[in-house]
Amino acid sequence: MSNLLWKSLVVSPAVLGATLLVSTTAIAAPNTTTEVAPAKQAGVAEVAQQPELLAQTTIDQVNRYSNEGNQNNSQSQVTSVSQFSDVQPTDWAFQALQSLVERYGCIAGYPNATYRGNRALTRYEFAAGLNACLDRVNELIATATADLVTKQDLATLQRLQEEFSAELATLRGRVDSLEARTAELEANQFSTTTKLVGEAIFAVTDVFGGNTGDNNNTVFQDRVRLDLQTSFTGRDILHTRLAAGNATAFTQFDNAGGAINTFEGTQTFEIGSTGNNAVRIDRLTYEVPVGPANVYLAASGGRHSHYAAVNNPYFFDNTDGGNGALSTFASESPIYRIGGGAGIALNLPLGKGQGLLGNSSITAGYLASQANDPALSSGLTNGDYAALGQLNFSVGDRLALAATYVHGYSAGGFLFDSGSTTDGNIVPVGTGQANTLLGAGSSNSYGVSAAFRPSDKLSVSGFVSYHDVSGFGANDDYEAWSYGLGVALPDFGKKGNVLGIFAGAEPYSFNRPGFGGNNDIPYHFEGFYKYRVSDNISVTPGVIWLTSPGQSSANDDAIIGTLRTTFTF
Repeated sequence: MSNLLWKSLVVSPAVLGATLLVSTTAIAAPNTTTEVAPAKQAGVAEVAQQPELLAQTTIDQVNRYSNEGNQNNSQSQVTSVSQFSDVQPTDWAFQALQSLVERYGCIAGYPNATYRGNRALTRYEFAAGLNACLDRVNELIATATADLVTKQDLATLQRLQEEFSAELATLRGRVDSLEARTAELEANQFSTTTKLVGEAIFAVTDVFGGNTGDNNNTVFQDRVRLDLQTSFTGRDILHTRLAAGNATAFTQFDNAGGAINTFEGTQTFEIGSTGNNAVRIDRLTYEVPVGPANVYLAASGGRHSHYAAVNNPYFFDNTDGGNGALSTFASESPIYRIGGGAGIALNLPLGKGQGLLGNSSITAGYLASQANDPALSSGLTNGDYAALGQLNFSVGDRLALAATYVHGYSAGGFLFDSGSTTDGNIVPVGTGQANTLLGAGSSNSYGVSAAFRPSDKLSVSGFVSYHDVSGFGANDDYEAWSYGLGVALPDFGKKGNVLGIFAGAEPYSFNRPGFGGNNDIPYHFEGFYKYRVSDNISVTPGVIWLTSPGQSSANDDAIIGTLRTTFTF
């Protein structure tokens, strides 16, 4: 007998043991290519009906089966059968498995130290496992010196090789095909560092109630954002966002037919409108970890809510996005809409996960609206700006709290003005009394926010903000208040759906000279239901009810009805 045959016989017990272990589970389930691993069981019927999906499914199974246990962790390769948490000495195959593991090193465990010997497997998975053992056999052949084994063992080894030769050949062909397709995609990809994330919003909306309803028409509006997200290290991200839109907010009217100076009821898709769908860059920011801190740099279009936790889940969506609340007021606390533009911010953890400070962090940021203007009254430090400081605290993943302070300066215009030289003035929330600055002035704003998630099906969040404005002219000082509370039911009716109800008072101010003495609180009520049509399409019908518009109960309530469709890709 040749030397090669002699060595082949030496290691045949390893193959026989592998056959004994895996053939038992294979016999337990019929040899059918439509069966999938547990992680894929939900798709059995679909795979059986669509043969073209079977190839990819089985390859994924084999790749997963072959790679599981080969990960870079302490459980990737076991050296003793005792390391398997689900294998006991009383198991009927214990000795065979012990021999394969400790004598031949032919079996590798899963990353969680389990063997999963009672799991059904496909012929492709068995072929992959057999192939792994044969590789080990080849290694042992080169060095094996042991007693002669029987011809029956050799016949079994040869039969197994012949039995699965077709499956192994098929797998090799499919892998070669996938490698060729992958190489073609890599050669023609857009960028190795950049991916495109897009959002398009179609919205049909109208307003009803008194003169406001009579002086506005039903409209069909849109907004599109294309975000080029670039990462150079895998941990940083550069946002270069292009935006276009044609949305305009409704004008509200009092009982005398005059236009009300208010921004109540502004909707998220109306923010950042470029007019007749002209295209411009509305965000250019860079985020990168530096040591324990996360640093945020904004060259244009920066917002405080880009880097600060707003604690308003399911209502807030990536700064006036198309998947949260309908209105800008329900989306986030108005305190985050004071100032915007270019600047820097950072988030710094205060602990290491232990003790009272272990779950806390501090956020600080500075944004200037005229940072690119070299005029003496503008620039990064001498123009309009807003500086934010926030202390964040969380209790597990159920409760989040934040205390926020914002100091701002404006040469004139509006308090809640998150405009910049690229966006123009954006005044997205509040009444004219709370917003209008008669001249240059500074503001000190204080806010608290909280989000509580008692279960995976319920989220409660809210905020309160107080604003103290000191004008540089006579009678320019005033105070403003705002508060709101929201209840969200995620996965309501279907996974991915959200039912949201929000109520509160948009920013208001009392007893300001020259504003007509309107001192009624402008309450805001909102309800919406986001229905997830698919992973990329959602439809959100909703209603916004505004009482005492312009802080006057003499004005008829306004009711805004919207049907918003959002496409994400």
